[in-house]
Amino acid sequence: MITKRSERFYGLDHLRALAIVLVLLFHYRAFKHPEWIDTIGRFGWTGVDLFFVLSGFLISGQLFQEINNKGSISLKSFYIKRFFRIIPAYFFTLFLYFTIPFFREREVLPPLWKFVTFTQNYGLDVINQGTFSHAWSLCIEEQFYLLLPLFLLLIASSKLFKYFAVLIIIFITFSLMMRLITWDTAIAWIDNNSLNFWRSWYMKIYYPTHTRLDGLGTGVLIGYFMQYSVGFKKIVHQNGNKFLIAGIILLGISFWICNEQASKGASVFGFTLVAISYGFIILSAVSSSSFLSKRKSYITAELAALSYAIYLSHKGIIHMIQAFFEQFGLETSDTVCLIICLLGCAISGLGYRFFIEKPFARMKNKILKQGKF
Repeated sequence: MITKRSERFYGLDHLRALAIVLVLLFHYRAFKHPEWIDTIGRFGWTGVDLFFVLSGFLISGQLFQEINNKGSISLKSFYIKRFFRIIPAYFFTLFLYFTIPFFREREVLPPLWKFVTFTQNYGLDVINQGTFSHAWSLCIEEQFYLLLPLFLLLIASSKLFKYFAVLIIIFITFSLMMRLITWDTAIAWIDNNSLNFWRSWYMKIYYPTHTRLDGLGTGVLIGYFMQYSVGFKKIVHQNGNKFLIAGIILLGISFWICNEQASKGASVFGFTLVAISYGFIILSAVSSSSFLSKRKSYITAELAALSYAIYLSHKGIIHMIQAFFEQFGLETSDTVCLIICLLGCAISGLGYRFFIEKPFARMKNKILKQGKF
């Protein structure tokens, strides 16, 4: 892994900020909005894929480093850290959704148990139960946090570990093949102009974990090579800007293929290509020769720090602000309302930070210190 903290901090924070902006612009299209948002935010769905690649890279890198330093992984320490980072803010958001109807951007919520068990991404009917639907990606990440350290512990001391990269490529290929099979057997025959098509496409291709392993797998693969391949790391550090250019070009090709998001080509190959594209850009972000790793920005650092809280709360915040605007006869589809909504999301993120994340971070540190993990 990269040992210079500043390189990781600056470069990856720029990408976290980009990811949350992409998601905000994409989801804002579901509310009243300026016409230009349809164009700018069209490919904003890839922000989630960028988050997946980032998570795969960062989490696997921490685990690989622990295996190198200690020869094993402390599951208790890892799960405690993940619990206090994810659960308090997430459960608070669930509390808002289930107790304050005004917070809901839509009418109907899936059952509470699906949120609590992080299985909401399976069988999610986004047409009829689309409230807090964006929690689907959190479900995939939580499943990833649960299973990756167990998988690494299982193979770290075995001969399989030297074939780790091959195993991850197999997982990514499996995900692609599952989308192909699902498309041919469950999607292709449905009229693509019908609500049933979109319901089925989201439910069976876009949301399930087994069809969305590309981003996480790409991130894990990068983390593995950065940890265990001196030659790979050297190439990355010597060619940071070239990786950025390659990633941008490949991302442009990916967007062309995904021009119709729910087409067969996009559904089968699009997620993989988008993940690989962002993988190249992440390599640039951690390269010591890339301008991404050297340029510090207060704005992107703050957006990166607030990204999780903003992701959780943004739909509810936008809905409430626009509802207030409508109550006072103000315009909700202009750029002024957009700016106020985005500022509201940032303020909400700050509220989460000071009243939820920081107190629970102190609690986490106290528990870890007492347990001497």
